[in-house]
Amino acid sequence: LSHHNIAGTVDAADQVFQIDSEDTLMGVLPIFHSFGYLATMWLPLMTAAKVAFHPTPLDSRQIGEMVQQHKATILFATPTFLRSYMKRCTTEQFATLNLVVVGAEKLPTDLAEQYREKYGVLPQEGYGATETTGPAAVNVPDHRCQMVHQKGTKLGTVGRPLPGCLAKVLDVDSGKELAINQEGLVHLRGPNIMLGYFHKPEKTAEVLHDGWYNTGDMGFVDEEGFLHITGRMNRFSKIGGEMVPHLRVEDELLKILASSNGAPVEGQGPPLAVTSLPDPKKGERLIVLHLPMSKPVNEVVNDLGKSGLPNLWLPSSDCFFQVEQIPLLGTGKLDLRGLKQLAQQMAEPVPS
Repeated sequence: LSHHNIAGTVDAADQVFQIDSEDTLMGVLPIFHSFGYLATMWLPLMTAAKVAFHPTPLDSRQIGEMVQQHKATILFATPTFLRSYMKRCTTEQFATLNLVVVGAEKLPTDLAEQYREKYGVLPQEGYGATETTGPAAVNVPDHRCQMVHQKGTKLGTVGRPLPGCLAKVLDVDSGKELAINQEGLVHLRGPNIMLGYFHKPEKTAEVLHDGWYNTGDMGFVDEEGFLHITGRMNRFSKIGGEMVPHLRVEDELLKILASSNGAPVEGQGPPLAVTSLPDPKKGERLIVLHLPMSKPVNEVVNDLGKSGLPNLWLPSSDCFFQVEQIPLLGTGKLDLRGLKQLAQQMAEPVPS
């Protein structure tokens, strides 16, 4: 990443969030991760905002006290961290926050609504990668957006590209650019795109083409310009010749559990995650790892069958496994490798 990458991304973020000297950031994200590096280090250094740091993002009680003490107005976090704060931080402690932006993992709609109900602020979902110097697209609350006549937020999306950034979607097989609302591989271009991978020209050439970065994420752009991310290529399974998105199945499972009061017992991480394992008949099969649920697996599977998902996408009841914790990385993202390894362990037949 270049100085130009960082300066361009900070300038774009400052434009959309309208940061001023009255703002104080609560810095909880790890700085070894691009989101924290850009949003909680360089952003306050290069704008008029103040910042207060705490080194442990899941030390919820201390963070709640610091937000209240420093009258923080801005919080950058992940959905996993928000779950922890909602359990342990009071409404009074978060009363001064008026901008909450999350990234690193998908923001469930029900979590966003629960957060708004408790604290009066709707979390804004953003999207980016290390290769895009952190944020590349973001939802913007109307009170932070100068163009208030234009919708700033759409739940379920990652917002519009930052100023100066472009997004396009290409067909996975042909590489042809797709139209509005057509799903394919998301490509980004702008001043935030990396110079390349350090001393790895071959790997750089795989993802950078004529200034466009191949994110490896599947998604589409809707008629209002909002970017929808439907999953990473490595979070799809090819079952019976069809690409099945893990995120879509996860979303439906979370809706079923939330609506039936059968939600898994809350922990610091997500209550469930979908991965896959090889299957001799269909190529792959979906595996659901979950925390304890008050609703029987058979009922969950039955409700999932009524959700409208194709039958090929439906995991069977013997593919649900209860675990103590969903594997996470230090950034708060799902540990996809750890998730698959745990699934392999859980799905192994018990020796007779």
